Amino acid sequence: MLLVLDIGNSNIVLGTYEGKTLVRHWRISTDRQKTGDEYGMLMNSLFAYQGINMTDIHAIIISSVVPPLVVPMVKMCERYFHIHPLLVGPGIRTGIRLHYENPRAIGADRIVNVVGAYEQYGGSLIVIDIGTATTFDVVGEEGDFLGGVIAPGIGTSADALFQSAAQLPRIELVTPKQVICRSTIQGMQAGIIFGFVGQIDAIVRRIKAEYGKPMRVIATGGLARMIARESQTIDKVDHFLTLTGLRAVYERNEDKHRERNAQA
Repeated sequence: MLLVLDIGNSNIVLGTYEGKTLVRHWRISTDRQKTGDEYGMLMNSLFAYQGINMTDIHAIIISSVVPPLVVPMVKMCERYFHIHPLLVGPGIRTGIRLHYENPRAIGADRIVNVVGAYEQYGGSLIVIDIGTATTFDVVGEEGDFLGGVIAPGIGTSADALFQSAAQLPRIELVTPKQVICRSTIQGMQAGIIFGFVGQIDAIVRRIKAEYGKPMRVIATGGLARMIARESQTIDKVDHFLTLTGLRAVYERNEDKHRERNAQA
């Protein structure tokens, strides 16, 4: 089996693949203080609960936007799986062209999202990842990454409001039943969620107008389904888009990665 891990600012999403089939998947909190051993024990518990042996894993691929966790994760893979993982970064084969001033500045998660989206849905696409930041990535007809938009995430915006306004409480992000609210908490929920939906729809419409051709809009991320219910522009929610992209990137680098491991 192939183990894929996407290390995000808020969550680590991981899954196991048999060929192109996603067998198991998990979402855990990102903790920059955890050691490789702690993550190894956590992986062991997750696998044991699902009846998977760590020896069943024959390869691992990792994408990360949290640099301090890369080394602990690599050490975890080497110690607990006896595998040196493939890291998504400069020099890796993605199968897509990156139309960007500095391709090295593109987050690994954005690259694998584009790869996964094109493999699943073809082009032309707008891929929206609703996480700590909200990214809008434009995928051309031939799968090229054409650029995009980066905006604050909904959770980030909510935390900023709570931390900056002394009289406003921390709230649960749920959709209120109406926009004319009669309580502070509901008013905050309406402002954050409906405002965020409006931001997404406005940016998508601008991208479509600039691109000038029909596009599908695919959303992913922990809060994607809630936002999609209110959005007028999101066509589909795919929670496993990043995992799909990681699996596809590994397949494009499998032979080269095995050669390097054999020589090590």
